[in-house]
Amino acid sequence: MVQFQRYWLKNLILQSPYCRGVLSSRKSYIPEFSFCLLFGHRCAGYSTTSGIPGVRERTLVAVKPDGVQRRLVGQITQRFEQKGFKLVGLKMLQAPEEQLSQHYHELRRKPFYPSLLHYMTSGPIVVMVWEGYNVVRTSRIMIGDTNPVEAQAGTVRGDFSIHISRNVVHASDSVEGAQREIQLWFHRKELMDWDCCDHSSTYQI
Repeated sequence: MVQFQRYWLKNLILQSPYCRGVLSSRKSYIPEFSFCLLFGHRCAGYSTTSGIPGVRERTLVAVKPDGVQRRLVGQITQRFEQKGFKLVGLKMLQAPEEQLSQHYHELRRKPFYPSLLHYMTSGPIVVMVWEGYNVVRTSRIMIGDTNPVEAQAGTVRGDFSIHISRNVVHASDSVEGAQREIQLWFHRKELMDWDCCDHSSTYQI
């Protein structure tokens, strides 16, 4: 019985217009895409295997208290999704000072360090892990210069921030730094390994 159910489900998914790369109607898209996500099947023409190295690179992005207070979480998240990156971790929390001190350990001797901790504990933050090709470097470009005055229009800070003390968002500055920060803010079980049905449309050549 179980084998029959698996066979039926597999054929249902693989024969769907979405998994063949043809969206026959918006009505059919929603349930079929849900099948792909819920059951993790790799749709025909949408295998997550790729010959391009680095597609599993991950980075940490955090919306700071001012970004949360100004209700910018959705707009920031949308930019990363539209870019083509895959969200594999997400949580909202009131950051403990001890955890923040580990995160900003390289800045502990800076004169602004106490005010930085005060700011980062002043409200909830939203931390995310994004996955994709060259995601660390690209994320840094997307959020813009640390000083919003120098950030280009079209970047997160260029569009939403005015002063360096309230620059809305954080993104890891290196692959090694991203690995350390992800381990600091997320347990392994909180990160999702899931197959994205549009993967080959984004990466296959």
